[in-house]
Amino acid sequence: MSHHIVQAEDLHYTYPDGKFALQGLSFLITHGESVAIIGANGAGKSTLLMHLNGVILPQKGMVRIGEMPVTRETLPNIRRTVGTVFQDSDDQLFMPTVFDDVAFGPLNLGFPKEEVEKKVRETLEKVGALHLINRATHRLSGGEKRSVAIATVLAMAPDILVMDEPTSNLDPKSRRNLIELLKSFTHTKIIATHDLDMAMDLCTRTIVLSEGKIIADGPTSDILINEQLLHKSHLEKPLSLQGCPICNKK
Repeated sequence: MSHHIVQAEDLHYTYPDGKFALQGLSFLITHGESVAIIGANGAGKSTLLMHLNGVILPQKGMVRIGEMPVTRETLPNIRRTVGTVFQDSDDQLFMPTVFDDVAFGPLNLGFPKEEVEKKVRETLEKVGALHLINRATHRLSGGEKRSVAIATVLAMAPDILVMDEPTSNLDPKSRRNLIELLKSFTHTKIIATHDLDMAMDLCTRTIVLSEGKIIADGPTSDILINEQLLHKSHLEKPLSLQGCPICNKK
């Protein structure tokens, strides 16, 4: 199962304006792990995720998916292995209808049209969006776009699922449905999120970023009760760990 492994070694990236986005990140994520990437805005979470499928290539250091380094030459294979749900769903939806968007990936992988139609319907049903199949993508709400964007990735049957703020724009019921759906994805999951309650539900391991550096990496249950670490990272304990504000009143 080496093709499910994600590894970074001394990864650096600096934006054209001179801002250091990533400063020497190293980690190894093995098959089947569910890993949350947390940190304040600007900590480097999205930049890191964009390195995992080659949207951004390393300036220094290395990213490896299985046995393959992420390079311009390996991108076709990398993107068949790593499915990425971007933070802004509009970056992912570009076809006239929902059906066309979800079918785009499987068709480009050479699946027969009959099989693609079945896969599109099954995937949209999984994310609770089958009723949107013929809808124009520009007529979707923010939450609907998020569900369809996730479907476009799941339809590709990736070995590794990478998600940037997957619960943004979702109502509580849709958020709960997404969490249950992601629990059923048994391969490697890497999720950048501010939703620390979701991280508790889904991820056994958490990596904390601050100013482009890893400042903690360990069991989620340990990291999310560490108030000193969370304060240093400009984060707060998950709501489920804060207790009732009325009951705790003195």
